[in-house]
Amino acid sequence: MTIFAAEKLKTSVMKENESQKVAFSEKFGYSLGDAAANLVFQMMMIFQLKFYTDVFGLDGAVAGSILMIASFSAIIVDPMVGILSDRTSTRWGKFRPWIMWTAIPFCLFYVLAFYHPGIHDKGMVALYATISYVLLMTVYSFNNIPYTSLGGVMTSDIHERTSITTIRFVVVTIAQFVVQGLTLPLVDHFGQGDLRRGWLSTIGLFACIALVFFIITFVVTKERIQPPPRQEMNIKEDVKNTMSDVSWNAMALLTFALFVTLAMWGSAMNFYFQYNVDQRSLYEFLSNFVTIEEGDAYSIGFSAFNMMGAIVQFIGVICLSQYLANKYGKKSVFIVCLSLTAFFTALFYIPSPTDVSLLFVLNFARSLAYAPTIPLLWAMIGDVADHIEYENHRRATGFCFSGIVLALKIGLGLGGAIAGIIISMFGYVSGSVTVQNESAMEGIRLVSSIVPAILFCIGVIALHFYPITKEFNENMQAELSARRRNAIKNNL
Repeated sequence: MTIFAAEKLKTSVMKENESQKVAFSEKFGYSLGDAAANLVFQMMMIFQLKFYTDVFGLDGAVAGSILMIASFSAIIVDPMVGILSDRTSTRWGKFRPWIMWTAIPFCLFYVLAFYHPGIHDKGMVALYATISYVLLMTVYSFNNIPYTSLGGVMTSDIHERTSITTIRFVVVTIAQFVVQGLTLPLVDHFGQGDLRRGWLSTIGLFACIALVFFIITFVVTKERIQPPPRQEMNIKEDVKNTMSDVSWNAMALLTFALFVTLAMWGSAMNFYFQYNVDQRSLYEFLSNFVTIEEGDAYSIGFSAFNMMGAIVQFIGVICLSQYLANKYGKKSVFIVCLSLTAFFTALFYIPSPTDVSLLFVLNFARSLAYAPTIPLLWAMIGDVADHIEYENHRRATGFCFSGIVLALKIGLGLGGAIAGIIISMFGYVSGSVTVQNESAMEGIRLVSSIVPAILFCIGVIALHFYPITKEFNENMQAELSARRRNAIKNNL
């Protein structure tokens, strides 16, 4: 395509993009669906492993294996969900109905995954944990793959797409703030010393909120982008076109590396705060800001640590993400910010048990570095779906997103599993143990710093193979819009 032709297409598509504008109310309503999912996802990423070791009393390696088994079950489920959602045809669209159909099962299995059935045999407890977690991950796929795919068909305007994901992750950050900051205090409040009752009441509250949010998302959103009108159903072509696309492979590897790392770091920091941080020093540090009992230092300190990170990310998403992406392009911003995140993550190996203030400073720096990347991931995956259509004249949004969600879930399971296996190898003792040996604490430090930093670097490498630069994306969107206009004219 010549420069003149590309500019002509860009000009003509500006008028068409007016019809692709999305009202703030719709963007916000769409965002609530991810807030609902994150009331579940953040819990799985931060607390699931520790729940299995401390409430179910399972060995760290066993608990990690449960997370890994559940994530690998997605290898069968997720592609099937992508194919089904692409071939769904209702008056509500392809993807929106799945959000409504799965809302109640999603919330029910969420509660069951954190419910202690009162079984004493550890083998049966492990079996119950495996079944309930596999069911939760399965219904997560049937809900979240159509939800993320919906974000790719709400508009073709690249600036609107970034705006949608920015608002989405502002709302998600609030959900993250709630889960990471309020879970342990709520468990203490509802349980009054009974961990089982505290967890069940807390999860039940979150599940009810999630159900309302899913319903709102279904009601307020619209699907504006449709496959080419003469596109025939061909699963083999959809699979081939998606898996051979270099941009899709780069994003799948990036997503996998990110969520292995996030799950590992999130799980490990829970252990880190309880065992590697000197509780007296933590109490004295917190006493500068709030009045607390020394026995509450761990739960309040870890919650404060998470809340501070969520607030910094919230500000970073609002102030930096869209501005930097529009100015420098999503790819460039992601590479720089993820590299900085890896650096600050590695530094968590340095603080001594009494150096609490340094932990909070590092968390501030890490959260600020990571914040601009949060909305960009899913906006870039939407661009990948467009790239596959651009290269092959076929669109398979659901299958494209299902593959990325599969990479996410395998990463999530492996991250928790690796964390559990490593701390178990280093001698971590599960249950209500108040002190761990030096070897176990060294394992916790490693999975809180050096190991996740290395995995973040794998994501940086993957981004270098991602071909959709800012200029390429603008030209691609212009040509796709021209194709869609011509297809409509030819079918009149």
